[in-house]
Amino acid sequence: MQRYYFIVEFIPQEANLALLTGRCISVMHGFICKHFIQGLGVSFPSWTEKSIGASIAFIHPDAETLAGLREQAYFQDMKHIGFFKLSEVSKVPDNCKEVRFKRNQTIAKIFAGNRRRRLARLKKRAEARGEAFTPASRNPPKELNPFHCAAVSSASTGQDFLLHIQKETVNQATSIEFNQYGLSTNQKFTGTVPDLSPFKPNDTR
Repeated sequence: MQRYYFIVEFIPQEANLALLTGRCISVMHGFICKHFIQGLGVSFPSWTEKSIGASIAFIHPDAETLAGLREQAYFQDMKHIGFFKLSEVSKVPDNCKEVRFKRNQTIAKIFAGNRRRRLARLKKRAEARGEAFTPASRNPPKELNPFHCAAVSSASTGQDFLLHIQKETVNQATSIEFNQYGLSTNQKFTGTVPDLSPFKPNDTR
């Protein structure tokens, strides 16, 4: 199946990459919800273990769909003021390797619900002993594979939240089934996207 893509490069050196990435995903989310589009995935050409990278790519089997997304006001405005560089919509080369970028909601549970409940128990015990409760900062659990976050907004609720994203290498393309944020998930959505790292901007952020 032929697929197409375009890449958004973040130009400002001091940019908050998680916020810009999330904003781009939010624009895509609103676009596909408004037009009932399926099969639109995201890829991160500049992804490393240390950073989500200074670029994001959008992939879909229909070039016109991507052209419509590319023309969204946010992308064009950011291009006009020099904050974004937009590539043209191009065919995905046949020799591209495949990767999977998935939203892992388990991470959110570990960092939010579980930690909140544990802190509540520790606070209760400290208060029972008549002691002041000062929670210590903790590092992420060691068993977690590398992940990055993107701050997004829901088109339906308007609420802001974090997407916890992980990268997986796969042997071949499996499907174009993605959630409404262009990502695969732990169970329902198993879509893969081309590894566009050979086309990433010359940026080490």
